[in-house]
Amino acid sequence: MKNIKGPAIFLAQFMGDVAPFNSLESICKYMTGLGYKGVQIPSWDARCIDLQKAAESKDYCDDLKAKVKSYGLEITELASHLQGQLVAVNPAYDTMFDGFAPASVQGNPKARTEWAIQQMKYAAKASQNLGINVHATFTGALAWPFVYPWPQRPAGLIEAAFKELANRWLPILDYFDECGVDVCYEIHPGEDVFDGATFEMFLAATGNHKRVNINYDPSHFVLQAMDYLAFIDIYHERIKMFHVKDAEFNPTGRQGVYSGYQGWVERAGRFRSLGDGQVDFASIFSKLAQYNYDGWAVLEWECAIKHPEQGAAEGAAFIENHLIRVTEKAFDDFAGIGANDALNKKILGL
Repeated sequence: MKNIKGPAIFLAQFMGDVAPFNSLESICKYMTGLGYKGVQIPSWDARCIDLQKAAESKDYCDDLKAKVKSYGLEITELASHLQGQLVAVNPAYDTMFDGFAPASVQGNPKARTEWAIQQMKYAAKASQNLGINVHATFTGALAWPFVYPWPQRPAGLIEAAFKELANRWLPILDYFDECGVDVCYEIHPGEDVFDGATFEMFLAATGNHKRVNINYDPSHFVLQAMDYLAFIDIYHERIKMFHVKDAEFNPTGRQGVYSGYQGWVERAGRFRSLGDGQVDFASIFSKLAQYNYDGWAVLEWECAIKHPEQGAAEGAAFIENHLIRVTEKAFDDFAGIGANDALNKKILGL
């Protein structure tokens, strides 16, 4: 078995216009003070990284790593959720998702998709230049508006959507393969890949591409009433990243999984700070250790109630307390009597 690394934190939800959250240097100093050992970088945030420059310059990446290391931290991974989302957008969401793209491609879905694909390729090369072999992103969504089949979906609609989704991703996946980097999709409602069944559909559509992998986040499974522990048993070979995020699901007589268009505080399912929700992290860390996961445990903070600074402060200790130093021997080794072929045959009466 192998040891999970951590604690680390995803910076996306913390970056802002006020110090210490307005620059990579100041937020790194802040996070190391809380006890974090790694930071996951949102590749769309220019305050953290110039993604194109990172793809084009190894020297820039070396300087970036050194800057982060000077605060006692490592760059655990890059993330490109916003760009990955734009690889595939159903027209129903064009206006809302235009905000994820630069003004030069807004209102032009074809140009926006091309921009997103190039961004993903930058992310692959930047990861390689940083010496990182995993990357977090979203698949995007063409079929999501049709998740609930009313009216009846036309025959072949979902198959066509996944075929197109795979066609868009295959050149990206091949480039990631050239760079030696796994693409770890966050399984997430709002994406075409939102549970195990849809992950399998996407994997099959890509010809079981070896770079199609998973960023495991149990919170999204709690909100779908899924068995998030069995998910690890089924897909552990493809789990290459881990977002440590808590959630709770409390259905009532008024609402359930769909949450009645309510805001986050009023929803039956909502994200919570670590330890405030229902996720059984002790079992998750045990299962991941059992299956030899040796990547980072990265806090992704999203909570409808608690202040982010409190969530970050509590999160480092929470992850630290769940890390398992895996054993190198069996607990009952002290009672072993040794073994050889002759002894075994004698015991068996052979």
